[in-house]
Amino acid sequence: MKFMKLGSKPDFFQSEGKDVRSVATDLPADIIIHVGNIKFHLHKFPLLSKSQLMQRLITTANDEKSDEVSISDIPGGAAAFEICAKFCYGITVTLNAHNVAVALCAAEYLEMHETAEKGNLIYKISVFLRTSILRSWKDSIMVLQTTRFLLPWSEDLKLISNCIESIASKASIDPSEVEWSYTYNRGKLPFENGLDPHLNGVKKEHSVPKDWWVEDLCELKIDFFKKVIVAIKTKAKASPEVIGQALKSYTYKKLSSLGKGSAKNGNGGDAAKNKSLLETIISLLPPDKGCVSCSFLLKLLRACRLLNCSETGMKELVKRIGRQLEDATVSDLLIPTSSEEDTVYDIDVVLNIVKEFTMQDNDAAQSNLAGAKITVAKLVDGYLAEVAKDHNLPLSKFIDLVEIVPTDSRPSHDELYFAIDTYLKGYPDLSKNEKKRLCALIDCRKLSANSSSHAVQNERLPLRLVVQVLYFEQMRALAATTSQAESGASYGSSRSAITTNTEDECVGGLVVDNLKAMKLDVGGKVNGHEWGSSNNRIGDICAKNTNGKVKDVVMPKKMLGNLLSGKGQSSENSSLSDTSGSPNSNREEPKLTPSRTIRYVA
Repeated sequence: MKFMKLGSKPDFFQSEGKDVRSVATDLPADIIIHVGNIKFHLHKFPLLSKSQLMQRLITTANDEKSDEVSISDIPGGAAAFEICAKFCYGITVTLNAHNVAVALCAAEYLEMHETAEKGNLIYKISVFLRTSILRSWKDSIMVLQTTRFLLPWSEDLKLISNCIESIASKASIDPSEVEWSYTYNRGKLPFENGLDPHLNGVKKEHSVPKDWWVEDLCELKIDFFKKVIVAIKTKAKASPEVIGQALKSYTYKKLSSLGKGSAKNGNGGDAAKNKSLLETIISLLPPDKGCVSCSFLLKLLRACRLLNCSETGMKELVKRIGRQLEDATVSDLLIPTSSEEDTVYDIDVVLNIVKEFTMQDNDAAQSNLAGAKITVAKLVDGYLAEVAKDHNLPLSKFIDLVEIVPTDSRPSHDELYFAIDTYLKGYPDLSKNEKKRLCALIDCRKLSANSSSHAVQNERLPLRLVVQVLYFEQMRALAATTSQAESGASYGSSRSAITTNTEDECVGGLVVDNLKAMKLDVGGKVNGHEWGSSNNRIGDICAKNTNGKVKDVVMPKKMLGNLLSGKGQSSENSSLSDTSGSPNSNREEPKLTPSRTIRYVA
């Protein structure tokens, strides 16, 4: 810390009780200065020689035949006045980063200018600030912290602006030119001093990180922190990522509960302060994508909703999150609703975020979004699986979340199927039409073999969907068998064998093989999800012979075509009724005969 000593005489100020200060000299005091509750018994001449204000006040007191003067509004109070008084007496005074601001403001109040005496206190302090304090990183920050208690004097004297300019300039220089003496309020680690314990005291050069200044600025109050960041951004020397790191570090420093999903600390005054801090941080975020993590932005949004921050700030956050949504996680999106809402999580805000993401397609500056769209689709499906457990989640909002993701963004529907099945578990009383509407969102062609196996046995699904799953599994199996036959060594004979058989016989055999391969009676994991064992739903479609082998599925071509096209589902007497109906309903089971097979291809 830089310091400056003024004067050479020993300190002969003494205290007489807690409210009286006097000077221990042979000459009796001839003036009493009231500064707040403190009385200073001093001498007129030393004060008159250096303070133009004291000249006027003492002259007025003499005219009134009084030996007392009151200056209760001096910045810094009695402590600041004592520094100035000692300077007037020539007593040694040590100025440093902690008291230089208050001494300057008090000297300005007392009008200790060069017009009163050459080399007066204001001049000496100004030189000390310019040549020492403002050249030091740490001292500039310390002085800035003290100026908040000296308003408006510190602002009028440009103390605040000069400190901010000094700090911003140092934070904006190339890190290679930074000396370690500038950095960190904490004690330096051995390697930061250039000493590595593994090198037996030999010095080793270490590079200075780009965000070396972030930690120190976290000590500032939010108003000064904002001014410093604005000054740094104006100089355009620090990267958006470094500024983003500074904002993130400051937020966690001042609002430690942010990472725990809450921003309410203590009473309403704390909540108001936190609200102001959040709104300031949002306003300072650089416009560049990725300057802060998506997770941090979502934590800010969660805190803003808890504290009822301005709509403008929250809309800005939603836009920013939407632009980098592919970097989020499911847990990041689980934003609690306000107390007056029924659902556990805020579905609407996630809908708005995903909508912002999808709008990037209309932005000419965006390119190569295909990978991000697939990632976001998986993210939304994972989110759906979590919110599906909420027993107050309306079906309409669940469907809105599914449909807001473009269809081409889901190459696989496994995660979506899992989310829908989770919703069906939580809502067993859904009507037949509601189940149809929900399950119609699943594209059976995009289900893996494991998911298809589970779907066939899933009694929560409409029977129409189960048939669709079977149909597309058989088509895949047929395509695979044909491909193998065409690429085998006996290409001609295999081809002939396939073409000489009827298509019905071919599909019939594939039905058996495919159902065996699907292992319909085995539970377990599908794409990492614990499905567990379930009743063998294929019993509604297939029959077993006496040896326990799966027989060929009999499904009239017309009936299957109607099922796959959605026709004939409105009739109560449909050949295949939905399993969402009453368990006691007279549902017509599909007829099973071992004598013939019917081709599934319409």
